Amino acid sequence: MSEQNKPFVITDRRKFTSEGELRPDAAPSPEKERDTPTAAAPEPKESEPKESKPKETTETKEELPPLTAEQTDQARAAYEQTADRLDTAIRATNPGMEHPPAMNFEQIVHSVYMTALLQLGGATPEGEQPRIDLMGARQSVDMLAVLGEKTKGNLTPEETRLLDTALFELRMGFLEITQALARSAATKAPGSTPGSAPGSNPGPSIVR
Repeated sequence: MSEQNKPFVITDRRKFTSEGELRPDAAPSPEKERDTPTAAAPEPKESEPKESKPKETTETKEELPPLTAEQTDQARAAYEQTADRLDTAIRATNPGMEHPPAMNFEQIVHSVYMTALLQLGGATPEGEQPRIDLMGARQSVDMLAVLGEKTKGNLTPEETRLLDTALFELRMGFLEITQALARSAATKAPGSTPGSAPGSNPGPSIVR
C-alpha cells in the first residue's frame, strides 16, 4: 500500500471526557510524576564534601614546663644571694637590728593564722564595727587544712599540736562570726521581735 493510501489515525490526548471525568487511558501529567516520591538520594561520593559533626572540645589543663635540677639550683642560689644583700643593706641603715629568723613551719602557721584573725575582724579597734571578710577567712582556714594534709607524717608532735590548735580556734571563730551575722540579719529583718529595732544593736558587716 502506498504512503498516500495509508489510513491516518487520530489519537485523543485529552485528559478529561466531555462530562469532566478523567479518561482511563490519559497519559500521566508531568506534574504528578514530579510529585511522586523518589528513591532515597545516593550516598555522596568520596569527592563530595560530607557534613561533619562539630568535635567536642574539652578543657585541658596547661602543663607546666619541666625544670631541670640545674635551673632550680641556679634560681635558689640567686635568690639567697639577693636576700643576703637585702639583709645587709637593712642592718646597715638600722644599727643593732638582729638578723631576721629563718622561715620555718611554725612561722608559716602563725602567718596564716594571723591573716585569718584579721579577716574575721579580730583586730578591730574598740568601739568600731568589725569588717568581716568571710570568703578570705574561709580560704585561710582551708589553706591551713591543706597544709596539714600535705605535711601529714612529716611534722613533729609540737608542729602537729600547733596546727591542730590553730585550725580549731579559727574554725570556732568562723562559726561564731557566721552565727552573729545570722542573728544580726534576723534582727534587722521585717517582723522582728519587739525591742529589737533595726540599728539598736549593730552587728559586724561583711566585706565580701
